[in-house]
Amino acid sequence: MSNWIDSGGDEPRLYSVRPANCKSERRRSGSVTRWRSVTRLGVALALVALTVPFGQARDRGQFANTNADLKAWFDGLRSGKGPCCSDADGSALSDTDWDSKDGHYRVRLPRYASGLEGQPQELVWVDVPADAVISEPNRVGRTMVWPIYGYMGVTIRCFMPGSMT
Repeated sequence: MSNWIDSGGDEPRLYSVRPANCKSERRRSGSVTRWRSVTRLGVALALVALTVPFGQARDRGQFANTNADLKAWFDGLRSGKGPCCSDADGSALSDTDWDSKDGHYRVRLPRYASGLEGQPQELVWVDVPADAVISEPNRVGRTMVWPIYGYMGVTIRCFMPGSMT
C-alpha cells in the first residue's frame, strides 16, 4: 500500500474492525466510572447523614401548658400575606415598641435576626404593610408581630395589634 487513498484510508471502518484490546479497556473504564459514581453517592449520603442532627426540631417544653383551643387559633391566623404559622414564630411587643398613626402601624424590631454575642441589637422602626394586619379580634390581648428576616432586611408577615388600639 503505497498510497493511503488507494488503500481505502478515506473509507469509514466498521466498529467491529477495532482491535480486541479496546473492549477490555472500555470495560475497565466503565467499571472505574461506575465505582466513582458509587463513591460519590456514598460521600453525599454520608454528608447528609452528618447534617441531619443539626436540622431537627426540638421540643424544649415551652408549649407544654398551652391551651389547645388557643394553639389552634394561633395556627389558623392569617393576614393578607398568608398564614402567620403559629405563636412560636411570632414575637410579643411592649407598648413602647409599636405605634399607630393615621391608621398605619409601625413596629420596632432588631435589624438582624441574630446579633453578635455580647453586643446589643440595633433596633429599627419598620412600617407594617396594610395587608399584614390581622383583622380578627385579638384573643390573647398582647401585641404580636411575625417578622421575616431576609437579604433585603426585615419585613412583616403578620401583625396583630394589642390593647393600645
